[in-house]
Amino acid sequence: MKSQPEKNYKEINRQSWNNRVDAHISSEFYDMNGFLSGKSSLNSIEIGLLGDIKDKRILHLQCHFGQDTISLAREGAIVTGVDLSDKAIRKAKEFAEKCEVDVSFICCDIFDLPNHLEEQFDIVYTSYGVIGWLPDLDKWARIVSRFLKPRGHFVFVEFHPVVWMFDDDFEIIEYNYFNSGAIVETEDGTYANREAQISQECIVWNHSLSDIINSLIKNGLSIDLFDEYDYSPYDCFKETVEYEPNKYRIKNLENKIPMVFAIKATRSINS
Repeated sequence: MKSQPEKNYKEINRQSWNNRVDAHISSEFYDMNGFLSGKSSLNSIEIGLLGDIKDKRILHLQCHFGQDTISLAREGAIVTGVDLSDKAIRKAKEFAEKCEVDVSFICCDIFDLPNHLEEQFDIVYTSYGVIGWLPDLDKWARIVSRFLKPRGHFVFVEFHPVVWMFDDDFEIIEYNYFNSGAIVETEDGTYANREAQISQECIVWNHSLSDIINSLIKNGLSIDLFDEYDYSPYDCFKETVEYEPNKYRIKNLENKIPMVFAIKATRSINS
């Protein structure tokens, strides 16, 4: 039998993300002033994978308050963003209106998305800190496949599972590389502002690369590209050093561990 916190993970995590929204919007990390003035939130890794997206229909899973969603739309894509946090989605709609872009947003758990959406897309996109909130990667990959057109592309950039093995200070190996069950944590502050006067409980899962890749293959996607990177484009971990502009590594580990990986996959015609 599942523990009570794990059983209620969706509501606990929804509250956790609702609790972060104001601190994130006001943080230097998200640079809302720059974004609203026209700065893209997309990084070179995902830009290279996405290619020319003008007039492409894109589904953005776990979109937070929509910066990437809006950035994709600014490049000429027709975009739908999905997120569990009702507060984040309300803000996303406000920002889309301020930016004068036509973007659709849906507030729901992505596993429940078939009850909210029927359309299929040229591209399904999701990035950075997303799958750790999901207990079942097979179910996740089915959602990706369900909403992709035949020969449509899945573009996925995520923090490397090796990163999640360490404690917060990157001094010891604290967690299992493989999924050994729910990890229940309480956090003060948030990665975007560690001094923020907020505290929230969250429930996450670690997922190995083999679980990630095999879940996609099992659900009818062929892997076109798999890359690993020895840096993070975000300064969202403790004990980091910026060795090049917008490229961060863990100070005491230098370039010895992978920090991000990227996958581009194609949905087969018959899946």
